[in-house]
Amino acid sequence: MSDAQAHRGQTVAAFVLVTLIWGSTWFVIRDQLAHVPAAWNVAWRFLVASIGMVALARARGASLRLPAGGQRLAALIGLTQFCGNYEFVYQAERHLTSGVVAVIVALLLVPNALLSALFLGTRVSRRFLAGSAVAIAGIALLLAHEARLAPAGNAVLLGVALSVAAMLSASIANVLQAGEVARRTGGVPLMAWSMIWGAGIDTVFALLTAGPPVIDPRPAWFLGTAYLAIIGSVVTFPLYFLLIRRMGAGPAAYNSVATPVIAMGLSTLFEGYRWDALAVSGSILAMAGMVIALGGRR
Repeated sequence: MSDAQAHRGQTVAAFVLVTLIWGSTWFVIRDQLAHVPAAWNVAWRFLVASIGMVALARARGASLRLPAGGQRLAALIGLTQFCGNYEFVYQAERHLTSGVVAVIVALLLVPNALLSALFLGTRVSRRFLAGSAVAIAGIALLLAHEARLAPAGNAVLLGVALSVAAMLSASIANVLQAGEVARRTGGVPLMAWSMIWGAGIDTVFALLTAGPPVIDPRPAWFLGTAYLAIIGSVVTFPLYFLLIRRMGAGPAAYNSVATPVIAMGLSTLFEGYRWDALAVSGSILAMAGMVIALGGRR
């Protein structure tokens, strides 16, 4: 096997693993919110994940020392990815089905591409814009279906606003990770420090907004926290960071097409998500639009 084939095989394997894991995390998050405030769930997740990421760096023999500008970048990623993004996602899942939140956040490929064009000089094609418009139309149908079933329309609107805020926060973090400073920094050390910063900010935010620390005594909550922290964060973020470096911030969002499919499937099986013609049409349009957009990304 040539080096190019091995390189391509590693990229594909990383892409598939990240997609499968992140497709499942949306459902696990839903259960975490049963008895613990969203802010504390996020704080516990990244307190555990930051320890796990430091352990991973040590196991690899990687230095945790960052180059000039590295700590500033880590703090920004911690604020946008491991605080803003997840705080908004966990809150959004209190108002919307987890699969629908996943579909909305999947549109991060749009701001990823636009911010990359603005700050990194990448190109955005007309096909990408057209596909994005189709995907947005599909999501509008999904939200119309959600609003029709919800007891209060305002809850759906709040869920949408929180999901969009999560998407924008994640997109900013993605573009930061595609920049020059990030390219000069080891992926695992940068993620370790970013999670440390994020965990610290999350803890302060939880103390200010939700009061003293709260845990759920159920074994399912501890297992869910461990899964989200270790599998959903320590395993996936270095892989996703690798994809961003190899593919760019826009193409790395290709998993946005597959992840919501897994999330919607789990919502159907375990959350009782009810499909009708509106929801089916919206899902097809959203997925088709993202496929069209990604086909025109380069």
